This record gives sequence, structure tokens and C-alpha cells, in this order.
Amino acid sequence: MPNYQIVSSGRHAGKRWLRHSDYRFASQYAVVPLALAELPKAAMTLPIALIEQDGTFVPAAVLGLEPERSLFVAADGQWQGGYIPAGLRAYPFRLAATDQGQQVLCVDEDSGLVTEDLQGEAFFDEHNEPTPAIREILSFLEQTASSGQAAKQACDSLKQCGVVSPWPITVTTSEGDRNLGGLFQIDEAALTSLEPAALHELMRAGALPAAYCQLLSTQHLSRLGELARLKAAEIAASTSTNNSGYANDSGTFTFGNLT
Repeated sequence: MPNYQIVSSGRHAGKRWLRHSDYRFASQYAVVPLALAELPKAAMTLPIALIEQDGTFVPAAVLGLEPERSLFVAADGQWQGGYIPAGLRAYPFRLAATDQGQQVLCVDEDSGLVTEDLQGEAFFDEHNEPTPAIREILSFLEQTASSGQAAKQACDSLKQCGVVSPWPITVTTSEGDRNLGGLFQIDEAALTSLEPAALHELMRAGALPAAYCQLLSTQHLSRLGELARLKAAEIAASTSTNNSGYANDSGTFTFGNLT
């Protein structure tokens, strides 16, 4: 289980942190919420659905066929897709809200990436001020959170216009058909039949581009079946050999630009 603690000079001034080298930490995420600004790039390689979260809808990348299991993380921890959701890129850091509603930077101290060795990067400089790297991460996470709120508002607009509907999905794998529940989609017929005033309101709210990103992304559903078959073959091979990895493209760890 993650152990997120607020980053502070009193707790972390003498410690350092390492950038993650793989995505094993994300192997339990079957869905990952997406910010509004990243939808265009995410839609190019990942299937996107709407999910219910805290009483509203949010866009999310669909990464698996069953809870707590991502198909986009290979056995060696490398990412199996072209786009990496912003919510995964900042690990082991995240934002959390205090009791006063203030957003603060936290780090997972059980991630194995927080150390007292000389390797890695410092949390604070000699004046107990956050280092440029920490400030960059905080800025990235704040930018992502702001764009995440914009995504919620866009989904609220889509819901109010009556263009959100349940999305029953069946994906064919080597083990047979898998049915995915709890996902929602944009009803394209309802969207195209909206009055011009409603379409203009969706455009103003940034919701219309988000709707078309979701519709565009449905072409990648077959990728889930492909990855499930690869995973099954990998598991079968691991029972007879010690080499269970397979070729894939590794992800990058960058900040400063949400997309």
C-alpha cells in the first residue's frame, strides 16, 4: 500500500528521491482519470471512457479488462502504449488536499524511491527551499489538477445535454469474451441531434472536443484484446522458462508540459 506523506523540509531536508525507471507501480490501475488537456493525445493510442467519480463523470483511459490489473504494463515494468497518462508520470509524487482544502505535494515513502543515500535528487537545497526539480513537479501536478477540474466540468455539460450513455463493452481475448461494466460513452446520435445553441454551449465549455476525443478513441478497444492475448502467452511462457519479458517501448518521465 502507498504511504503518502506531505513533502516538508522538516521531514525530507536530508533525503533524496529517485525518478521511476518502470511502471510496475501502475500495474494495478485498470482505469486512470485523464485531464482535459491530454485528451487529444490520449485518444490517439488509448481507449477512453467516462467513469463515475465522486458523483460526477470524468474521462479515463481504459487500461485493463478486470479491476486492479493493467494490460499496458509489461512484466518488466515497461509501458505498452504510446501515450502515458499525466496522472502516472509524476510518481512517486501526488497532490493531496488538507483539512483546510489546500493542495499540498506528497510523496510515497514506501515506493522505494525515497532514499538517504547520495544518489538521486534532493528535495530541498541548502537554504531549505524546494529544489527546481521539486518545484517543476509541483507545477506539473497543479497544472494536471486544474485541467482535471476542467474535464469534470466538461463532462457535467455533456451529462446535462443528455449525450452520456452506458457503454457495455465486450472484448475478445484468448480466454473468450470479456464484458466490461461501469463505463459510459458519448451517444453520437444524441450529440449530432443537439440544437445549435446546445452545441455552442458544449464548445464554450470545452466539452465538444472532449466528446469527439472519446468517440475517436473507441478504435483502440481492440488493443485491449491484443494485450490480453500477449499477457496470456507471456504467463504461459513463464511457466517453462525464466524469461517472461517481451519487447515494448519504454515510457519517458517528463514534466512541464501536461500533454
